[in-house]
Amino acid sequence: MRMRYAMRSLLRWMGVLLLCGVCAAPAQAERIRDLASFAGVRENQLVGYGLVVGLDGTGDQTTQTPFTGQTLINMLSQLGVSIPEGTNMQLRNVAAVMVTAQLPPFARQGQEMDITVSSMGNADSLRGGTLLMTPLRGVDGNVYAMAQGNLLVGGVGAQQAGNSVQVNHTAAGRIPGGATVEQEVALRLGRGDGTLDLYLNESDFTTAQRVVEAINQDFGTPVAAAMDGRLIRLKSPSDSNSRVNFMARIQNLDVTPNAGPAKVIVNSRTGSVVLNREVTLDRAAVAHGNLSVTIDSTPQVSQPNPLSGGDTVVVPDADISIQQEGGALQMVNTSAELMDVVNALNALGASPQDLMSILQALKSAGALNAELEII
Repeated sequence: MRMRYAMRSLLRWMGVLLLCGVCAAPAQAERIRDLASFAGVRENQLVGYGLVVGLDGTGDQTTQTPFTGQTLINMLSQLGVSIPEGTNMQLRNVAAVMVTAQLPPFARQGQEMDITVSSMGNADSLRGGTLLMTPLRGVDGNVYAMAQGNLLVGGVGAQQAGNSVQVNHTAAGRIPGGATVEQEVALRLGRGDGTLDLYLNESDFTTAQRVVEAINQDFGTPVAAAMDGRLIRLKSPSDSNSRVNFMARIQNLDVTPNAGPAKVIVNSRTGSVVLNREVTLDRAAVAHGNLSVTIDSTPQVSQPNPLSGGDTVVVPDADISIQQEGGALQMVNTSAELMDVVNALNALGASPQDLMSILQALKSAGALNAELEII
């Protein structure tokens, strides 16, 4: 009974903390820059393979990760150092890593950007290491940046005499400003016919209509037209400076987006349940009980009498018990307010895991007016 009460209180507080901010107020106006983006203005993913050196005995075990040794030999040969064939390098201060970065739009040569360095071998920690010069390539295979620098690792770990302790993650780190842009990505604003495309982050016809109305009202002329629920086509100036001012003016306009569809997100791996403010319930009755099966095994030792010639044997003694908690019918009243929905579900006294089954049953019964998505 005490465990059920604690679980009920935990679920109630989870509902209040996660959802009361969502249901507190209706949709508010947002800037267009938060709702949409201009065509072509995007980041580009970069990736590279390199080596981290200077580790304090926490690098790759080269016998189990031969690619680390091969990479080191290739790098040394480019620097004029030849390694005799058959040399078995037992190195513990080198680690093979993958380097990832995002090339921001309008990046110019010489600009710096942050990078993430992740171990791809069996290194224990990258703490204190230095990334050697690593080319970062785009999807087309061209090199757009060069990375190098000292790693900043947020985790720490230690081990001694078979005991170990670790705080946070030690096999990955970041280098602020660790890459320098070497090649620019060609970016063209606008189309050849003088138009500019604006893409909504989420497709919605009502939001597209409101964005078009806000733009045309602000400019006093029909410069925007909706092509579909996501694409809005703009008549932009031909001059570069005027086009930038035109885009900045549009980005700062306020628009009230349309409320999205009612949706319940269920994460079966973590037990998280999230409801948006559009979720409603129809009148329904719910009963949910738990069935638990417990198997206890207590080995019994059978000892023969002295001089009887018998053997000592272990006889297993299993005790199986089945326990089922009763679940009385609970009435779930119809509601159009999210907080009322949360209170109705909390009144069932179910754990987050049980709540998933209840929501699925309510959806099948037609009492849950929302799209149920399991991730």
